[in-house]
Amino acid sequence: MTPAEIAPFIDHTLLKPEATEKEVVRLCEEARQFGFASVCVNSSWIPTVAAFANVRATSVVGFPLGAMDPVAKAAETARAVQLGADEIDMVLAIGWLKDRRLKDVEADIRGVVEAAAGRVVKVILETCLLTEEEKRLACRLSVSAGAAFVKTSTGFGKGGATVEDIRLMRAEVGPDLGVKASGGVRDYPTARTLIEAGATRIGASASVAIVTAAEAAGGGY
Repeated sequence: MTPAEIAPFIDHTLLKPEATEKEVVRLCEEARQFGFASVCVNSSWIPTVAAFANVRATSVVGFPLGAMDPVAKAAETARAVQLGADEIDMVLAIGWLKDRRLKDVEADIRGVVEAAAGRVVKVILETCLLTEEEKRLACRLSVSAGAAFVKTSTGFGKGGATVEDIRLMRAEVGPDLGVKASGGVRDYPTARTLIEAGATRIGASASVAIVTAAEAAGGGY
């Protein structure tokens, strides 16, 4: 894949708590330069991203634990949309999934989907904390609740995206729903392998390094 082919798969991401406005602005400039899918930040930075023409803004919600009250998640989503978010990456209620409170998990996702008012919603499963059965359940609940994507990881857990998880998630959601690989995607070979396994979006903070390596491997823009 050339840089022009891989860049539109990438959500250029900065979620560290010490992120500054200067860093977020640089992220937006890089997203516009390289043609990344979006810039993914915490909701307080959405107005900064939304001010950039031709840059899509993704806000995380219920991040990074997913253990917030569903009303709070929905409210955070509505506020992010009001601030200019184009897409929402929400964290699944992981403990509820493990307790088999499946109706509550689905309702939690649906509340965010409804609050997003037609924007793309990606559900972060935090796959490193789930069994295979739980991953499959989480995918099915996400589909049922109306999400547009399932996503592997927050990047704050003990593990990130794997080829095995991407294949499992793709098999569960079918060919039409999005699958986002995030967590530990730091180089071009990894990103390309995950896309070949079924990912339709990549979450990465090393986005520029990924596309620069792709340029060296596959030709220029």
